Amino acid sequence: MIELQQVVADLTALLRIDSPTYRERAAAEWMAAKLSEFGVRAEDDGQGAAVGGDSGNLIAPLPGTVEAPPLLLNAHLDNVPPCEGVQPVPDAYVIRTDGRTVLGADDKAGCIAILSALREIVTCDLPHPPLEVIFTVAEEVGLEGAKALDFRKLRSKRAFVAESGTLGTITIAAPSAERWEAVVHGKAAHAGVCPERGINAIRIAAEAIAALRIGRLDDETTANVGLIQGGQARNIVPPECTVVGEARSHHPRKLSDHLKHVRSCFAAAAAKNGGTVDLTVKPSYHAFRIQPDEWPLRVAEQAARDTGLEPQPRPTGGGSDANVFNDNGIRCVVLCMGAHEVHTPNEFVDTRDVLQGAQWLVRAVELAATAR
Repeated sequence: MIELQQVVADLTALLRIDSPTYRERAAAEWMAAKLSEFGVRAEDDGQGAAVGGDSGNLIAPLPGTVEAPPLLLNAHLDNVPPCEGVQPVPDAYVIRTDGRTVLGADDKAGCIAILSALREIVTCDLPHPPLEVIFTVAEEVGLEGAKALDFRKLRSKRAFVAESGTLGTITIAAPSAERWEAVVHGKAAHAGVCPERGINAIRIAAEAIAALRIGRLDDETTANVGLIQGGQARNIVPPECTVVGEARSHHPRKLSDHLKHVRSCFAAAAAKNGGTVDLTVKPSYHAFRIQPDEWPLRVAEQAARDTGLEPQPRPTGGGSDANVFNDNGIRCVVLCMGAHEVHTPNEFVDTRDVLQGAQWLVRAVELAATAR
């Protein structure tokens, strides 16, 4: 049986290890050492340089005990800022932060759930298919670690991703996302002597942003302006300003329409004020949707019920490594492991949820040994 005391100890230890995106090596080394304690060997896939980080993805294959299609399990190692110097604060079964940082349970709760499940499977010699366990890096900045995987080396065509969210939730659909960057060009001039000779790039950007539709646009689509940078000094008419935003939608036409809207707003503001704009759009990830009769959802629901959970299949507005796996022919759903208020200093996790999440994973793996 998975022990709560072990879950708490492992989770607390991992939460204390700094693992901001591109600096996940210490967390990966800790995870590899813990896996080796019960005979599972994990190796870096060598993709650290490809993503610009100090660690690649950690891959731990586990031979099956039965002849069955292989199964992939995944969680990610990196955290969003502020995530350095995390001090977990226990309150009965719940772990919170001290208010200075995020907790990092997104996705260290998922990592520990998988670690705990593997320990149970191996030490209790439970029946299981061949497993491909992958702890990815650079998930939080656009799923870069998952995108860097060599999918030619992976055999699995079905997977479960352990992520944040209310325990029992099964993410069955996620949107496509596009990142855009607008570089607005104006003209420098002395702001006190001859401002009329300048073209204020920040003003152009501000007028464009004011015209943008942002926030929740409908039940399938969201949009945001996240970064703005420009200017050289308070007494110089700013010649350049960069604005970065994103749009997400489950519907490709809605996503395309919003990006046309973004282009139109910046073009109109630039033309009105005599400036120019260079706008580039880069896909972040593609949407997926799992149907009710597909294997990953059927098994996830049955495993949830078998471990005392009421499965809650639902779509999400966020992305995860599941987007990349589905895009590469590995049908997969996300199993939520109990982290709440993620990406904020209010983040918390109930360790009993992580334990039950690990039991959910164990049961899903057992079913994968027999379910076709």
